[in-house]
Amino acid sequence: MNWIKDNWSNILFGILIALLLIPQTGKPIRIFMSRLIAFSPSVESEEDREVLTDYQWKLQDLEGNVVDFQAFKGQKLIVNFWATWCPPCVAEMPSLEELYVDYKDKVVFVCVTNDDEATIRKFMNKHKYSLPIYRAVSSAPNILKTGTLPTTYLINEKGEILIDKTGAADWNSEKVRKLLD
Repeated sequence: MNWIKDNWSNILFGILIALLLIPQTGKPIRIFMSRLIAFSPSVESEEDREVLTDYQWKLQDLEGNVVDFQAFKGQKLIVNFWATWCPPCVAEMPSLEELYVDYKDKVVFVCVTNDDEATIRKFMNKHKYSLPIYRAVSSAPNILKTGTLPTTYLINEKGEILIDKTGAADWNSEKVRKLLD
């Protein structure tokens, strides 16, 4: 009994590690932890902003329609690269959905994933998300290419990348809303 009393923190740490390694418990724990540490994304300073000039990119929506990214030129854009299997991606989706519900008439949302259609539909239906989801048909413009999920860009009408955020963030924050307004 004395040994347990002396080592309780090590025992708890071991249990937490074990829970993280088990897929059924690990993913929900990682999602929860990602939500806890997700803050409003930082805005790029004017001198550090990159400008998107290449809009050559073909996307396909879940209905099979091919969309030319060029059609979004000159509009406010939120481009989000994500996956259903990615805990930080799943963690930030509720805030993206809330922002989408309020701003879908003012901002173009482009959520891009490589997951298969059945997996995407199941995920979207389970969480009752209405975000527009696309799969890339061609390669993204170089300035938007990323190897990390989630990565999200907020682009203004001039093509300036105001936010370039890798990792989970709170997209439904006052800072993001003021920027969009």
